[in-house]
Amino acid sequence: MEQRGEAQVPLVLLATSREWAEGEPGHGALDAALTAHGLASRWVVWDDLGVDWGTAEVVAVRSTWDYDGRRGEFLGWASGVGPALLNGVSVFRWNTDKRYLIDLQQAGLPIVPTVTADTVFDVRAAADKFGLAVVKPRVGAHGRGLEVVADGKVWLPREDGHQGPWVVQPLVDSIHHDGETSVFVIAGRPVSQVQKMPSRRDIRVHEEYGGTSRSVELTEKAASLAASAVATVVDLLGEEIVYARVDMMRYRDQLVVSEVELTEPGLYLDVLPLNALPFAEAVAARAYPRTW
Repeated sequence: MEQRGEAQVPLVLLATSREWAEGEPGHGALDAALTAHGLASRWVVWDDLGVDWGTAEVVAVRSTWDYDGRRGEFLGWASGVGPALLNGVSVFRWNTDKRYLIDLQQAGLPIVPTVTADTVFDVRAAADKFGLAVVKPRVGAHGRGLEVVADGKVWLPREDGHQGPWVVQPLVDSIHHDGETSVFVIAGRPVSQVQKMPSRRDIRVHEEYGGTSRSVELTEKAASLAASAVATVVDLLGEEIVYARVDMMRYRDQLVVSEVELTEPGLYLDVLPLNALPFAEAVAARAYPRTW
């Protein structure tokens, strides 16, 4: 709780990284929405030893976009936060290793075909099977370490790059003309959709690689696939999923899942400030469990 005048109000701590210490892009919309729900909120760096996480009714991971090089430390921190943490450490442990895509694939969800690879020879075999392939670190964020491989037979990891393990996928050609679609699912309900396009020089849709994003109308097909993806996760893990971003692409004339982001998905508040409203409502429902 936090003292506001003569009243105490529930405190929400929004976990971020040092690079984004003030909050994720467009964070003002979320700050305002939380305030409107009668909540006090602060952005705090997840590995700041001076933060007392026990003072918060709710802890929400937001822009912790440096976790991938320190996954063990990040999961240890999440475990220490306890039940106030939205989605929770069990979900994070599963979701921060891209092997989760295999679990979704085996559960029958349509996804971009994915193969895990522990060795260089595994990568070569999978990449050769796909022809033009994409190789990614199994633990990675923001497109770091992604490679497009044209000849799998001779592939080697870069000396200064990721040394394994990896996931290997086919290069989905539609990324060049359709881009990637993201649907935000809050408290089990698809609420909005963003269309992301890469630059002509890259296949990554992140802004740091020249990508662009825009708000689009939520379509029935995308919403249905996103809801199905989150429901599949709930069935697999038996955990509540408060927030998710489901990324999808068109592969062989079918909409398929490329990622299910359950740990630190950006809400794209700079593009979709209204995403702050359902997120704040979900947070408030957990900060005031007896009155909401």
